[in-house]
Amino acid sequence: TCNKISKYMQKVGYECRIMGIPKTIDNDLNGTDHCPGFASAAKYIATSCAEVWQDAHVYDTGMVTVIEIMGRHAGWLAGSAALANLIGCGPDLLYLPEVDFDMEQFVKDVTDIYNKTGKCLVAVSEGIHYADGRFVSEAETSATDGFGHAQLGGLAVKLADIIKNKTGAKVRGIELSLLQRCGAHLASHVDVEEAKMAGRVAVESAVAGSTDKMVAFSCTREGGTYTCEPVLQPLDIVANFEKKVPREWINAAGNGVEQPFLDYALPLIQGEPDRPKENALPRFARLKKVLTTEM
Repeated sequence: TCNKISKYMQKVGYECRIMGIPKTIDNDLNGTDHCPGFASAAKYIATSCAEVWQDAHVYDTGMVTVIEIMGRHAGWLAGSAALANLIGCGPDLLYLPEVDFDMEQFVKDVTDIYNKTGKCLVAVSEGIHYADGRFVSEAETSATDGFGHAQLGGLAVKLADIIKNKTGAKVRGIELSLLQRCGAHLASHVDVEEAKMAGRVAVESAVAGSTDKMVAFSCTREGGTYTCEPVLQPLDIVANFEKKVPREWINAAGNGVEQPFLDYALPLIQGEPDRPKENALPRFARLKKVLTTEM
């Protein structure tokens, strides 16, 4: 959208500086190491998976739990569930849309783990699809989102039903849905500070004369030390491209992620922001929406 507006302004000769500020928990924007918002969503997902794992392991009875995570074409969010494995309570199986989904192999993967341990925790991206491109989700209906994409949902319940019918195990299907993008109580301090930095750099750059750019992050993680610097990227290289999880960051079986993914995501979820409270509940900003007019 920024790119379209910027190019239109140039075409009609209207002086207006356009600066893009990245914002998507999907983390699929080209030209930047990551996007503000992704880290806090990743932290929420990893924490929620760890908590579900604890709950599932309270009982002596066997259980299979399937957790559905956002992500239509890119598996950054679903992959973040693997961070919970760093504290010993993450998913046994993890399926991302970067790899074609095979239902028969999925059932075998789950059954093998369940028969061995009596438990199985599965994390799946809402956008997993068969080799022919069809979404596995059963809720691919006439309903669409704001971009004309078919709305997805119901995947966890569908997979849970299939596993229950195949194994007879007790199965739960959980859809994190909107919670994973609005759980500010689990926000990452790194994420909050980088979001502020992105906004500040965008404004300062526009005031200095820049336009037709997006604020991006250039990051290093060498020697366990994380650094992040803002850079300006042309809007052209951002528009209409999707950044996906590299195939080499996904294991050969397509049901988990490798260490490079964890090394990438872990520095981003660090720290706890200050959260003002009101009656022991979060105190949110209450903004006065004052319209401005062109002078």
